[in-house]
Amino acid sequence: MLRWSIPGIAIAFFALAVAPVGAQTLGNGTLGDLPRAKAGRLIHFSSTDPTGGNGDARRVAPGQTYTLVDYHGGPGAVRRWWVTLAPRNNVQIQRQCIIRCYWDGEKEPSVECPVSDFFGLGFGQWKDYQSLPLNMTSGGYNCYWPMPFAHSCRITLENRSQIPLEALYYNIDIRTAPAPDKEQLYFHAQFRRTTTRPGQPVTILEATGQGHYVGTVLSMQYLHKHGLGFLEGDEQVSVDGESSPSIRGTGTEDYFSSGWYFDTGPYSALYHGAPIRDDATGRISAYRWHIEDPIPFTRSIRFQIEHGGRNDAPPADYCSVAFWYQTHPHAPFPPLPADLLPAPAPVAMKIEGLIEGESLVASARATAGAIDHQEMGGYAGDWSGDAQLFWMPHSVGARLTLTFPADAAGDKEIVGYFTRARDYGDITVSVNDRRLGTFSGYAAYVSASGAISLGRAPIRAGDNTMILEVTGKNAASTGYLAGLDGFLLQP
Repeated sequence: MLRWSIPGIAIAFFALAVAPVGAQTLGNGTLGDLPRAKAGRLIHFSSTDPTGGNGDARRVAPGQTYTLVDYHGGPGAVRRWWVTLAPRNNVQIQRQCIIRCYWDGEKEPSVECPVSDFFGLGFGQWKDYQSLPLNMTSGGYNCYWPMPFAHSCRITLENRSQIPLEALYYNIDIRTAPAPDKEQLYFHAQFRRTTTRPGQPVTILEATGQGHYVGTVLSMQYLHKHGLGFLEGDEQVSVDGESSPSIRGTGTEDYFSSGWYFDTGPYSALYHGAPIRDDATGRISAYRWHIEDPIPFTRSIRFQIEHGGRNDAPPADYCSVAFWYQTHPHAPFPPLPADLLPAPAPVAMKIEGLIEGESLVASARATAGAIDHQEMGGYAGDWSGDAQLFWMPHSVGARLTLTFPADAAGDKEIVGYFTRARDYGDITVSVNDRRLGTFSGYAAYVSASGAISLGRAPIRAGDNTMILEVTGKNAASTGYLAGLDGFLLQP
């Protein structure tokens, strides 16, 4: 048994496959393979100063394409790839500099992707993370996907931004082989971007040929709302012309081998991770490598993912990279979008002066039913702060008591903002022992009520009490739930 140790991780390999003597295993990279004799050579390409000095960087002006590798020496494979860039951590550079790879003289690239997305991170951001084939660590971008070819390879970088790439440093290693391996397939990476549409899943890859799918990078954010409701979407994979997907998932974060909307925060692991999970911007960037579970196809593959439970999330920006191996020729890639920069982070709608329902969760008390803070960004409609107080009673007579502050005493009009849904009940509101109006919470779909005048109540300077009581429900409703976005105290 071989043990491989990484800080914080211990992995045991109990059965390492050993290649027959003389086999050219360009794809092997395990520790158990290291003692075997290596055929071929290591060909090194780098930005090193050809004069022997220390000017090791290359400048790539706006609009310029720079060639990192142009190799015509026979069969081999790219086995290691490192770059670093300046200006550092620059969104324009990281999202608008495009990597392309061409294998065996092909006219159209098999790899076409912005730099940061190719190395596993969305939104043109930099963040230290580690995975098996890709990582970003202490200023360096690293790639270990094996990329075989029969006689030649060319790798370029195009600067599509409006600013110069002042310093491109790189080291790329090719391991040669005495003869091509007929069983090896070509490496591909394809970037796509789309704005979600109701009823339509997001397409990550459509490819024809024979091969296997090995990885996904997916970066998602709402365009006009906060929240993470788009993560309700399931992956759907159809191979070889299937009329119905043979692979169907249970949720987006589930596909990325995580759970509960990545609620423990950003992380990275060998085969999966979410290096970006940002509550302030509602941004998620996650990766999943199908290294132990590649998805084979003999004629075609379509990889799609839903946004929201029924492709019904509000408009969201989805950027993806699909990684796969296949025979040539490959299907034409869709054109890169003209706009590669990330969408601005959405700003949650706020109602001025509203006492937010979710701010009262900690002090709320109920005679029955759980009380929770619920994100509403995944639903069509506007909730102040994209959140509400969610109360889950089960019968008539349940009461919820809320305590809220006021700066001055006097009679005030109470204007409530609630949520309606098909399992919501009727709620009667009282403030400081004065019984006010009743709100009917039923609707066929989740929706924000807008302003509802409940009547006038005496308000004290300091703490005040509001009671919500379940007093019935619409005949079509399936429950007695309640959602409070908040309320205003108006003169």
